[in-house]
Amino acid sequence: MTDNVVPLFKNPQSPPGTAPAASPTLLSEAPAERVRVWRRTVRELRAVVAHERTRTAARLVARHGMYVIGGTRVMAKRTWDGRTGSRYERMLRAAEAAGNWEEAKEWEDRLTRFRAARHHRRMDLLKAPLDLAKSAAVGTGLSVGSLLALGIVLAIANKDITDVIAPIAAVIDAIGWIVYIATVVWGPAVILGPWLALLALWGVGRHQQTAPQWTLPAQQRDDAGAPITPSIVVTALRDLGIAPLRTAIKEMGDVGAAMLGPIRIAGCGVEVDVTLPSGVSTAEVQGRRRKLAENLARHEHEVFITLPTAARTVRLWIADSGALDEPIGPSPLVTDATMTANYKTGKAPWGQDLRGDAAALSLYQRHLLITGLSNQGKTAALRALALWLALDKTVEFRIADLKGVGDWAMFDGLATTLIQGPTDEHVIAATEMVEGMVTEMERRIQAPPGTMFTPLVGIVDEAQVAFMCPAVGDDKRPYGGSKATSRYFMAVRKIHNQGRAVDVILEEGTQDPTDQNLPKLVREGAHTRISLALGTESQARMALGDKAVDGGAAPHLLRQGLDKGTVVVASDGITIPAGQASITVRTHYIDTEQAALIADRAKAMRSGITTTRSVDHGPALDPLADILAVLGTDARVLTQDVLKRLATLNAKAYGRWSFIDLKRVLDHTGAEPYKSDGRMVIGRDRVARALTNRPDAGSASAAE
Repeated sequence: MTDNVVPLFKNPQSPPGTAPAASPTLLSEAPAERVRVWRRTVRELRAVVAHERTRTAARLVARHGMYVIGGTRVMAKRTWDGRTGSRYERMLRAAEAAGNWEEAKEWEDRLTRFRAARHHRRMDLLKAPLDLAKSAAVGTGLSVGSLLALGIVLAIANKDITDVIAPIAAVIDAIGWIVYIATVVWGPAVILGPWLALLALWGVGRHQQTAPQWTLPAQQRDDAGAPITPSIVVTALRDLGIAPLRTAIKEMGDVGAAMLGPIRIAGCGVEVDVTLPSGVSTAEVQGRRRKLAENLARHEHEVFITLPTAARTVRLWIADSGALDEPIGPSPLVTDATMTANYKTGKAPWGQDLRGDAAALSLYQRHLLITGLSNQGKTAALRALALWLALDKTVEFRIADLKGVGDWAMFDGLATTLIQGPTDEHVIAATEMVEGMVTEMERRIQAPPGTMFTPLVGIVDEAQVAFMCPAVGDDKRPYGGSKATSRYFMAVRKIHNQGRAVDVILEEGTQDPTDQNLPKLVREGAHTRISLALGTESQARMALGDKAVDGGAAPHLLRQGLDKGTVVVASDGITIPAGQASITVRTHYIDTEQAALIADRAKAMRSGITTTRSVDHGPALDPLADILAVLGTDARVLTQDVLKRLATLNAKAYGRWSFIDLKRVLDHTGAEPYKSDGRMVIGRDRVARALTNRPDAGSASAAE
């Protein structure tokens, strides 16, 4: 047979009768071709598997398969519940977890009655065969006797003896037809029955949504912004990752619905109280705010967790998706040109709380502290309160803006003192302003009892600049710091201690609080504590206090840059829901132009106010001339001695000068310090020549 094989490739050099050798080219190309085919097949398979149609088909098959499996599980559970007392036991445990002992006792009684009835049914089943046999014997005898009696009557009537058995024959024929019909129907029933059962299980599973999320179509899995329902809230709590909570929800007969209070519409969201089961603390739920928000298909900033008065209860406020990113309306101060204020009885219309209700803040005899990160709307929020208060013509303002970019310029002509600037000189002036308020406070305290005083409100914006100021006064007392010798700190403390009693009020704004730029005694001396977005929880505790943060206040969870103007307030001057220690407010924004118009209305209500608008620097300095003066008749003087003589001449201007300051003034004048015998000196002739040759007398002062 091998002789008839014709080789495809013939080697002319191979001897006759031998098989032709394989071509070297074919041997090298065959493995490469197989590799190329394999790679192409793998790529095609990957493309098919990764195709959206394939994924959709796989999800479809998995979804409907899980409907059948889930329906089977649901029906098995229903059957088990119907045959056993597990349902009563679940309801009993749920009542015990909720602390409802009367309901627990009622469910225990129902379980006892169910078990007793089940016992009676089982005992009846044991006697059922004997009773059935007796009933069958008696029933058969009676039936046969009745049919025979009927046949006898028919035979007598028809005069035909065969009619005696006619009724029995008819019954036998009917039984035969029933058997015949059953035989015909049994075959299709056996075939269709399992499919109908699967269809019923599929329907139950589909109704109960037993398929996992990944198998659902994309439009069904995208539930962002979906309305909040009890099942969504319970599911979100169950999936928080708190084992006792998950176990308690599974064991509850109503699957956790008993934990929820009514879901109430609350502004641009909904509010619901959740009573936690035993073994679950409110702190555990508060610590999982982000996960809870994600389970509810919301962003973290759209879910707020607070603690109401009821024990073991958390209050969830869930915003409509995207609602907090929408701006609120303009301030009533802008829209109502006839609005006036009353320091004692009125409240400033400041913004809206999360429920959409107007949020108004009383400033009567309450020191105020507002803090937050930079560029979050702190100055605008504080200025809005001051603008409302300015509409009460009895209020006197003394303002120090230690940022000095014009945010408070509209109070020029409205405040008796207006300091604007970030330098040490401005801090010194601000300190003297606060000390002046202390003097006025002490004068009022010493007045006869019953004396009425007009409100005096001091505002220090960017107060952290004052606390961090390194300047030291002539009495060697520092202006900044938080020691007992620190002038600004002690003045603030004195006002906090006694000022409110005589209507001397201090309002401070700071940023990025720390123990250094916002001392503890100053923080705790404020009656109204307000915070915008902060970086950490420790800063939130500095701003609002431990009680507010432990009660759910979370300014550190506000979004920097996105939640500008949103503040968390801890104060008795604003309406806070019962049981809560703070409230979140979205403040109205009043821009600089609108603020100027409101200030003009306030100025029209007053007359004769003269504003101290700048820091008194004293007579203009001429450092170069002063250097020449302290040199005296000496040809050259050591630089260290020159600095000492300048400090003696004018301690306020030159007391903190160093060699660098001295060199800065003398640079490029031709009188620069030089070395003599290895030490730096200043020559008198050089300074005199530089003073004579300078273009104008004001240049040295400008250099300083």
